[in-house]
Amino acid sequence: MFDWLSDMDLPVSFEEFDIVEIRFKGGRKDFYRNTNRLDLTTGDAVVVDVPNGHHIGFVSLKGELVRLQMMKKKVDNNEEIRSIYRIANEKDMEKFNEVRDLEGTTMYRSREIIQQLGLKMKLSDVEYQADKSKATFYYSADDRVDFRDLIRKLAEEFKIRIEMRQISLRHEAGRLGGIGSCGRELCCSTWLTDFKSVSTTAARYQNLSLNPSKLSGQCGRLKCCLNYELETYMDALKDIPTVNRPLQTQQGDAILQKTDIFKRMMWFGYKGDNNWYPVPVERVQEIQELNAKGVAVETLLLEPKEEPKQNEFVAQVEGSLERLDDKFKSKKKKKKKKKKPAGTQPEQASTEALKQPKEGPEKKQEQQTSGERGDQEQRPRKQKPFKNKNKNREDRDNREPLGEGKEPREAKAPRQQREPREARGPREPREGREPRERRENRPPSPPKAEGQTGSAPTAGEERGSEQKPKKRRKPFKGKKPDQESKPPRTDV
Repeated sequence: MFDWLSDMDLPVSFEEFDIVEIRFKGGRKDFYRNTNRLDLTTGDAVVVDVPNGHHIGFVSLKGELVRLQMMKKKVDNNEEIRSIYRIANEKDMEKFNEVRDLEGTTMYRSREIIQQLGLKMKLSDVEYQADKSKATFYYSADDRVDFRDLIRKLAEEFKIRIEMRQISLRHEAGRLGGIGSCGRELCCSTWLTDFKSVSTTAARYQNLSLNPSKLSGQCGRLKCCLNYELETYMDALKDIPTVNRPLQTQQGDAILQKTDIFKRMMWFGYKGDNNWYPVPVERVQEIQELNAKGVAVETLLLEPKEEPKQNEFVAQVEGSLERLDDKFKSKKKKKKKKKKPAGTQPEQASTEALKQPKEGPEKKQEQQTSGERGDQEQRPRKQKPFKNKNKNREDRDNREPLGEGKEPREAKAPRQQREPREARGPREPREGREPRERRENRPPSPPKAEGQTGSAPTAGEERGSEQKPKKRRKPFKGKKPDQESKPPRTDV
């Protein structure tokens, strides 16, 4: 099926691009030729050829991408490109780490010497070569600095060959590194190598406030990212008119306050008026053409055009459909009401009374009287169960009501007005009972023998024999003792 594949000449020997990009301290990068055809991968430490010695760097890019990078940076593929010696071994890395440890102490001592000499320069970094034959000092200064005495003292102090290299503030920030206001690592310390000039016109085109604290980066200059979106803003500004003078209207001169580039909206305001009015770009161009002819428009905005009337049949159909939608949306499933027992009629009546609108006091009284009569006819009057608490209450409830021919009892006089007991004389005995004096002087009856049957006991003795000693009531907790003995209350 795939016999044609055997006839094709497949590439057998593919030669990789022999130039590799090497990264050094501070993000500095350079190109070196892999003359020995070493098998390199990204991140390998290699020993490279440098003037007057060798240095150690790390592979950052290889293959055809290096060719594109050289074209971007305009680097020619010629004999000036130096070569890679070998992959760094353990001894090379130990020596390289020892040299790197000396850079911190060297930089602090060099700054002390610069202060002693009174030179107006800022030493930002020191880089030792891997073979410890040369040290490069990176500094920044506003004016030209005569550092011949400085080089002489540094060579005497460290016994090494000195190279002074001046860098800009942007390069200095890139070597130091940091986090920008966007929350990411600085562009100059990661991928940005070519530093283009940034001016305040880039901020004006983007309608940014000219606040130096917001527009400046860590280096103290304008941020490089102001140039990133400048071309997009320039393309969007082509269709937006330039307003050099106020727009003339019958209400007054309208002054441009703000321009929204991507929404194509321009905001104008009148003198003495704090309100801003948004005007589309097309309307601004129309007003400018009329003002050029000497015509002042009535208002900035045009009155909204009335929509054409729809056909009656179409309007009826659309209206009917809308009504159907509203009908189905508002319709809810009605819940089946369960039948409630007869005892819940007053609750239903109360809920119905709440739903009814409020009426005058006369109608309310009529409804109340009619409702009371109806309730009396329908169901008997509820009687509360009586609780036997004491004997006095029994007597009070069981007394006969006053009739037509009976007179009310005379009220007892208060105790203070009543006569003393001795003045009232002896109390009359009750019917069927002996007086108190005879009962006290009566001789005691002889004791009965076992098994002896005597006369029948009197009614008082029977009552005494049947009576049991009363138990002392304990204090109740929660429910009353009467409620525990009686069944729960049920409404008829």
